[in-house]
Amino acid sequence: MVTLMKSRIEPYFGGLLLATVIAASATFMSEHYGAPVMLFALLIGIAFHFLSEQDSCAAGIDFAAKTLLRFGVGLLGLRLGVAEVTSLGLAPVAAIVGFVLATLACGAAMSYLFGRRLAFGMLAGGSVAICGASAALAIASVLPPDKDREQDTLFVVIAVTALSTIAMITYPILFQSLGLSAVQSGFLVGATIHDVAQVVGAGYSISDEAGVIATYVKILRVALLPVVMLVVMFSFRGAQQQRVSVPWFLVMFAICAIVANLGVVPTVPLALLSEVSRWCLVIAISALGVKTSLGRIIKVKASYSVILVVETLFLLTIAIAYTMYLAP
Repeated sequence: MVTLMKSRIEPYFGGLLLATVIAASATFMSEHYGAPVMLFALLIGIAFHFLSEQDSCAAGIDFAAKTLLRFGVGLLGLRLGVAEVTSLGLAPVAAIVGFVLATLACGAAMSYLFGRRLAFGMLAGGSVAICGASAALAIASVLPPDKDREQDTLFVVIAVTALSTIAMITYPILFQSLGLSAVQSGFLVGATIHDVAQVVGAGYSISDEAGVIATYVKILRVALLPVVMLVVMFSFRGAQQQRVSVPWFLVMFAICAIVANLGVVPTVPLALLSEVSRWCLVIAISALGVKTSLGRIIKVKASYSVILVVETLFLLTIAIAYTMYLAP
């Protein structure tokens, strides 16, 4: 029994240990120097990228950056109070739907302008509009088979991950320079940054309140992924029929939020679980940093970069315009 458990844990141990040490270092530096812990975790992690493909670390790093991240995001539902939701109201929900549709339309238009197929526009637009690399992979799974599909997907994943990492660092500075409140900044972070990990990192680099709001808004975007996949599936002749499911961490987030607001969980366990969530996220961001290759970011094909940059800036522009001039 012990041998079996050891054999299952051993492949993940090195990577998890590395990410945990980086997370602890980032926490220490954040507490002593006052800078955001997520930013420290990301930057320190990048410095250890050379370990990301080592056999002793790869599995654990990947587990931390994906599964542990999603688990931490799920637990974030415990921090989402009714006050935060009501402070946003229903209008932002409609706005998020509008942002997603507009960004998909932008993707289609950009693919036409650059002489690419509509399928590529949907792939790129969906990755920017919803949840970055995860959305790209999910949408690619239902698009019609094509000889360039795998390469297109790879480039979109690399480019959108690079843009998301840049956004994680720059957007909080931009939103604060615009004099936006924590709630407004959190909304914008959740509405505009591509990947879930970077949304969490950027949101909490502003404040805890902004982090919770950003995660909630991001969850709304992720919830639209199955809908977009169904639309894509039935819009293209020869599309691959796949079972479309709701991400498990989205369900976990909703359940945790409901349980927390019902008041059935005592204060001490609630605080403990919130701390577990925080550490999961810091460790996950540390692992994400380790996985981030600056070399791969630089090598992204120019045409892909232009399309995705335009879509990213388009989404950012309409979201800021809504927040500053139209939001109630």
